[in-house]
Order: sequence, then structure tokens, then C-alpha cells
Amino acid sequence: MKHLIHFGFAVLALLSLPAVSFAQARPFPGPDTQKIYDRLLTQIDQIPIYDNHSHATFPDDSDMDAMAAAPDESSVLRLRETNPEFVAAAKALFGYPYNDFQPEHAKWLADKKKAAETAGGTAYWDSILDKLNIETCLANRVAIPAYLDPKRFHWVFFVDSFLFPFDNHAQAAKNGDLGVYIPLQEKVLQRYMKQENVNGLPTDLAAYEAFVRQTLADNRKKGGVAMKFEISYFRSLYFRDPPRAEAEAIYNKYRAGGVPPEEDYRTFQDYIFRILIDQAGKLNLPVHFHSAVGIGDYFSLRNGHPLNLENVLRDPRYAKTKFVLIHGGYPYTLDMIWLTAAKNVYTDSSLMGYYVYPSELKNILKQWISLYPERIMFGSDAFPFGDAIGAEETFWLAARSARTAVAAALAELVSEGAFSEDKALQLAHMYLHDNAAQLYGGSQ
Repeated sequence: MKHLIHFGFAVLALLSLPAVSFAQARPFPGPDTQKIYDRLLTQIDQIPIYDNHSHATFPDDSDMDAMAAAPDESSVLRLRETNPEFVAAAKALFGYPYNDFQPEHAKWLADKKKAAETAGGTAYWDSILDKLNIETCLANRVAIPAYLDPKRFHWVFFVDSFLFPFDNHAQAAKNGDLGVYIPLQEKVLQRYMKQENVNGLPTDLAAYEAFVRQTLADNRKKGGVAMKFEISYFRSLYFRDPPRAEAEAIYNKYRAGGVPPEEDYRTFQDYIFRILIDQAGKLNLPVHFHSAVGIGDYFSLRNGHPLNLENVLRDPRYAKTKFVLIHGGYPYTLDMIWLTAAKNVYTDSSLMGYYVYPSELKNILKQWISLYPERIMFGSDAFPFGDAIGAEETFWLAARSARTAVAAALAELVSEGAFSEDKALQLAHMYLHDNAAQLYGGSQ
């Protein structure tokens, strides 16, 4: 009898709960969406950002990227200097007194930034983060400069150069983009060799592997929190798993000279790539990949498709290695988010924050949040596009786009009955800060 009474009370308790708790989520947001958005945005603006990807720098700093000398390209509409949002950014950050970027007006802004660069110190870039409520920022760079505060800007270093140790004349001759990029990779490799006191390529593959592994370990000791591949600018992200004997024969044949055939070079790269990610796992260094549309006239969308990495991301040997698919695989954002079903795979919204407008970013974030919210992070991809429109303005544009877009996405989901506003704010914290802080060991 007691069991029946207890069961009856349980049923009554369930029936007394608000009906919305048991309602199916609706396919359309309701008329309350705007008010929910306004409430959420007010609180989302207060969330300190952990920026997963940036190139915080002055425009004349060649260490800003391993491929700093980018070829000319066609710019998307939103990144052209005629975008009035850049004027808004300059006004918000610097009190810019003009309403356009006519040359004589843009000079005012460029001069202000040049003065800050000349003054030196870390206060300038710290102040940019402060104005945007960015707590921590990962800086993708060849090296961290003295003008970036290491307490705020954490280093992500590049590793593509290890895949290009041989005569690269055939690689550089493929197209105009690679004619620019390949020599830059060679310079980075020479820089790493100097860092490790290595004179010329090591005499055998074992010694080259040791050089690669030691460089990663030393870069970690110097403050590196992750390593970055931009390899999709050079070749497909699909990496085979060749036996060591094949790679050793290729290394022995071309170490001292000669141009490797395409297939041999690809086999060697596939092998060294796996040495790199194996060492990253041992050092607890997350591995970043450029996995989206790229700059230049010859970037291959097919080669850069994130699904090319599936055999690596799903390889049980690398289950403890953390992978981050930078730029969300754009425009393949739906394919990409399913890769994050693996607990060691993450993504971010960098690049998209200024390539597309908030209305489109909202749709992407809504999809991601609805699937794997624990694996998504904010990234600005702040980059200096010129002396006037610099990383400062792209920081502003990416941050404002993300805050408004995630607020809009969450407002729609709340209005549709997916979850409560409290849950929405928790999800916003995860995207803007907590997921990245957890991944890199920061504050929660």
C-alpha cells in the first residue's frame, strides 16, 4: 500500500510541473525572441573571452605568421575597407574622428598605431584586449615578441616546416602561391635548426626525428601551448600511414640533394606528420589545423576539407592527443561539427567572425550548440590587413559578431523551447571562455 501511495505522490508531482518542461521543442522561435535576445546579450557582453586563435601583431612584424608574405587575393565583401563596421571599430577603440578610410583619414589611424609600436611595452595590446573584454588570447606566431604580454597572449607555434627539408624547387614552381609560401617554410626550418644547434640536415632519419621531437619539447618549454599546421595551403589534409622503412629510404636518398618526385615527398611528409602528432600527444600539446577556405588564388577547398583528417582524428593511437580544427572547417561547418563527436576533437569560429555577417554566424553556432557545445570555442583570427585596418579592428569585429550571433542563436533556441535562459548563459560561457580555458589549463 505504501508503494502505491508513494507512486501516487510521484505522479501528482510530475503533473504539477510546468507544461513547458515536457513540451517538444518547436521548429520556429516565437515573438518573445527579441526580448530574450536583449536579456541574453546584456549578460553575454560581460563574459570574458578566451580567444582560441589570433595573429595579434603590428603589420610590419614578419613573425606574425609562418606565411606572413601572403600573395594578393580577392577579398570577401566584409573585409574590404569600405565596410562601415571598420569605422565603427576604429571609433570604439581609438576615438577615430572620421566616417571613412580616405587615405588622408586612414593616415590618422595608421600614425596612432605606429606611435604605439614605437613606444614599445605590453600596455598597448593589453589595452585592446581590455576594451573588448578578452581575458586570454592564443597568438599564432613564429615567435612571441616583447610587445605581447605572455600573461595574456599564449604562444601557438608552427610546425609545417618540418615537412619540407629537401630541395623544394619543384614544390615552389607549382603555382604563384607556393612560390611565396615555400621559401618562408624553409626559413622557419632554418630558424629551428639554429635554435637546436643543428648544422645542416641530420645524417639519418633517426637524427631528424630526434631534432623534430626536441624542437617541439623546447618550444613547449618556451611557452608554447599548442602547435599549428597550415599544411592545407600546400597539399591535402589526408595523411597516409607509410612504414618507417619507406621514409628512411627517401630521407637517405634526398638528404644531401636532388629533387624528390611528388609521390616520394608526399610519403615522407605523411611519415613525419605522424611523428609530429605523436610527440604532441606525449607533450600534451593540442594540435591545430587550418581547416577552412584559405587565402591566395590557388587554395584547394577539396584539399582543405576537414573530413580528410578523419583517419587521423579517429586513430586510437592518438586518442589522448587533442585536435583543434581552426576556422570551423568553413564552409564545411556541418561536416566539421560531426568530427567533434570524438572527445579529443575541438573547433572554433575564427575567420567566420569577419568573413560572414552575424546572421549567418548565428545559424552556424545554433547548429553547433545543438550538437556538441562542449567542443566549440571562440576565435577571432585577428589579423592586420593593412596599416590602418589592423588586428585591432578585426579583434573588435570578430568579438562583436560572436557575442551578437551566439546571443541570437541561444535566444531562438530558448524561444523554441530547447532549454532555459540559465542554460543558454551556461552554453555562452562554454563557447566564449570555458571550453578553451579547460583545454589549455586556464581558469574556469
